[in-house]
Amino acid sequence: MRVAIFNYESPESLRVRKLLLNRLEEETAITYDDQQPDVVITIGGDGTLISAFHHYEDRLSTIRFVGIHTGHLGFYTDWRNFEVEDLVESLQNDSGQSVSYPLLEMSATYDDGEIERRVALNESTLRNIVKTMVCDVYINNQLFERFRGDGLVISTPTGSTAYNKSVGGAILDPRIIGFQLGEMASLNNRVFRTLGSPVVFGSDTKLTLRLPDDSGTVLSCDRDQIMMDSQSHRLVDVSYRVSDKVIRFAKYRHTNFWDRVKDSFIGGIQ
Repeated sequence: MRVAIFNYESPESLRVRKLLLNRLEEETAITYDDQQPDVVITIGGDGTLISAFHHYEDRLSTIRFVGIHTGHLGFYTDWRNFEVEDLVESLQNDSGQSVSYPLLEMSATYDDGEIERRVALNESTLRNIVKTMVCDVYINNQLFERFRGDGLVISTPTGSTAYNKSVGGAILDPRIIGFQLGEMASLNNRVFRTLGSPVVFGSDTKLTLRLPDDSGTVLSCDRDQIMMDSQSHRLVDVSYRVSDKVIRFAKYRHTNFWDRVKDSFIGGIQ
């Protein structure tokens, strides 16, 4: 088995990395290889795992991820910083077991014909930082509404607990192969109307957001942000669909999604 380590640069994450590397050197059946790994172990939090996901985005079909969290409990990290020995034992007994989650494909089209394609693990957002954003929302190429407000967030099922939840979106079971559209401070009055609620789309749906004016618009894909610059080229529209790719986690001790939701947002029941 070939293993890579992707870590956050905190003192605790670096300590755990050193401990894990020393332990892996003792295992003849495990080789450290950060170019062609079978398993990527992240040390940090959800942000670290998202960074690792994008670093190895072109090899998702052959990689499984394992997360060690060195801070607060994360949605993508199953192991604690004091469980290095247990994790190495699981690697020794690995049989290829995994659990997979759907991803979001984003395609941004510009007026010069350029098309930029990206994949999101959590979400993509389209928002305006200087004025009310206006965009036409198309579902399967049919106009649905004209949105006015701060912006829109499009999330995966696992990403539904992140930015999407903060804007009033629903939390989706990750076994649902789909994605969700949520509104950021939509403008609703006697003149302008939007649906005003989150929308969940299925696996065969194409969502397109078309902009009459992209000035002041910021497009994001997970942690990466793109500030529109109309002097070079103008953003015409952004389309979303369920990606053909998935993210796979090594299922040694993969925590149940709803247990994560309960622990993160509810805690103990009195």
